[in-house]
Amino acid sequence: MIEQDVIAPIMKNRVNISKDTQQGDVNRTVKKIIVRELKRDEFPAADKCWVDYHDTTGDPATDRVFAVFSEGRIVSLARCRRHPDGMDVDGIFTPVEDRLKGYSQLAVGALVEACHNDDLYMHAVRHLIDFYKKQGFIPIEEKELPPTIRERYVWAGGNLEGADVQPMYRKAGLFS
Repeated sequence: MIEQDVIAPIMKNRVNISKDTQQGDVNRTVKKIIVRELKRDEFPAADKCWVDYHDTTGDPATDRVFAVFSEGRIVSLARCRRHPDGMDVDGIFTPVEDRLKGYSQLAVGALVEACHNDDLYMHAVRHLIDFYKKQGFIPIEEKELPPTIRERYVWAGGNLEGADVQPMYRKAGLFS
């Protein structure tokens, strides 16, 4: 994946607008946002960010990790893990102080674009189903998940609703 630079205006929930009292102009402060796949030696930085997300870690042997950087700091992550029978999307996390700025959309979008040659599966937290639908995922029955991906929630005993997750699938291909 090619590194993407995104210039993001900053305000309350997107752009911080400050008024220059001498000129009466409204000035916008912008931050440079970089979205890209992490290299093997950068996985420890992702692991450190994920500590607050179930102690998730990345494994360079099986994972592709996509990060959004703001001012050199990771502000959102998304992971795709290769299983023998499919690709599992998870580890989508944005620290609390960086939420509601569109960073997770950038991370998931980068993952979907880079991994578009594979069918993608996930266990989506139910309140985020609409978010993932915008990335091309559709809800599916648990039995439609590849066995090794389905195993992640075997502890739920078939009660994924009780676990507050919905299996989802995205067919290989680019957005049209």
